[in-house]
Amino acid sequence: MALKIVESCVNCWACVDVCPSEAISLGSSHFKISASKCTECDGDYEEKQCASICPVEGAILLADGTPANPPGSLTGIPPERLAEAMREIQAR
Repeated sequence: MALKIVESCVNCWACVDVCPSEAISLGSSHFKISASKCTECDGDYEEKQCASICPVEGAILLADGTPANPPGSLTGIPPERLAEAMREIQAR
């Protein structure tokens, strides 16, 4: 049981200080979560602390590989609407 930080991480350091198990460290290109240390905050917090503070959608994956903060969850903009807006902007 462990979360995973992927390449979309922007190395903002927000997650490091909130991790109760000190499982997050800087990797070669972005932060990494140590699988042997990560408890997914079970027994400490109801919410996964790294995911609750992460400002980047999709940067942290749950143990099953789904994003802890899926597209649209932080911005409130549905992915379809965002894609449509981006197409409109690029067409200008």
